Amino acid sequence: MKTSTTFSILIWINTSRLKNNEAEIFARVTVNLRRTNISLKRKIDVESWNRSKGRVKGNCKEARTLNLYLDQEQARLFECYQELRAEQQLVTAQAVKARFLGLDTIHHSLLELIEYHNTTMVNKLHYDTMRHYKTSQHYLRLFMEQKMKTSDVYLKDLNYAFVINFENFLRAHVPADYRNKIGNNTVMKHIQRLRKMVTMAFKMEWIVRDPFVKFQSSFEKSEREFLSEEELQSIEAFTSSFERLSLVKDLFIFSCYTGIAYVDVMTLTKDNILRGIDGNLWIITKRQKTGTSVKIPILEQTQYLIDKYHDSVRANITGTLFPVMSNQKVNSYLKEIAEVCGIKKNLTFHVARHTFATTVTLTNGVPIETVSKLLGHTKLATTQIYAKVIERKVSDDMQALRFVLDKNKKENELKNGESIG
Repeated sequence: MKTSTTFSILIWINTSRLKNNEAEIFARVTVNLRRTNISLKRKIDVESWNRSKGRVKGNCKEARTLNLYLDQEQARLFECYQELRAEQQLVTAQAVKARFLGLDTIHHSLLELIEYHNTTMVNKLHYDTMRHYKTSQHYLRLFMEQKMKTSDVYLKDLNYAFVINFENFLRAHVPADYRNKIGNNTVMKHIQRLRKMVTMAFKMEWIVRDPFVKFQSSFEKSEREFLSEEELQSIEAFTSSFERLSLVKDLFIFSCYTGIAYVDVMTLTKDNILRGIDGNLWIITKRQKTGTSVKIPILEQTQYLIDKYHDSVRANITGTLFPVMSNQKVNSYLKEIAEVCGIKKNLTFHVARHTFATTVTLTNGVPIETVSKLLGHTKLATTQIYAKVIERKVSDDMQALRFVLDKNKKENELKNGESIG
């Protein structure tokens, strides 16, 4: 790019539009003989102006204050010129003026980023994921209003302090519809969603630095709760004269033997029952959460439940394999079933998925890679969380190791005995 060869700044007053003998002060920027005028938003009595120096006459307090202001504005204009040259931009008088007035820089705000994120991601992210983002965004608005006393902030002003203060706000906040403060992992999830939005802004060059550079997430490890074989059997043996409890029990057991999450069970139809590679019936569907395809061979327990609801009026109305029931009601009725069965664990529908991963598959020797496929996990590391909590399998594996080591020891002793003889 062609660089400037001449640059000058002239501070002057416009005497063509006098009012009460006062003239407005301007700065004239000239680059390569082309010039532009910039109002400095100050007026001065014509008689007090030193034309040759471009400053106010005298040494009174008012004169010194105004002259200091003019010095600062002139220095800022020169700084704008230097910035443009350093950035290898095309330097013109208009470009210097635009930089000086802040017209060449667009400052995006956090609320603008939130709106952009929601508009662009609404068709990419699952409805439930978007719902979580909107909850996090709600807390961001509350934080700005209650703690920062503002409705919005510029992205350029986001820094490490903003992130830490938002984290502290979340830890102290008690939601209106919740009895306790927000848990650590939930706080980290809200921070994580903010981080993903800020990363989007960084990639689009809406900000020049990442305020999360020094931030470290601190998730607490939590074990997946699942039912033991005895607890699973107790629920399978559960009977009730109440249709609602019988249905919930069947839905739960179905998930225990398929690993299918609640939202996916509720949308299964007869079209999801297909012949698999072995000629047997399989459930072939996609996880709504991730869009991952899952193919699950139908076990005897699963087939029994599918057949049981084949002629269900409620299921036929919705066109689903099972009658549809809200997740809230399912989890509420599971608490009743757990109490009758003497299960002290917090029984939710998702416990069935964990039970499938542990008690039904991994504990019975199904390879972890197969379990990962059945669960629709995109990373094996996600499935390995279940493997860490199976003490029985660890015990069985160690028992098998003991058998091998004992066998090897006896063989070695026998060989040594024959060698001596």
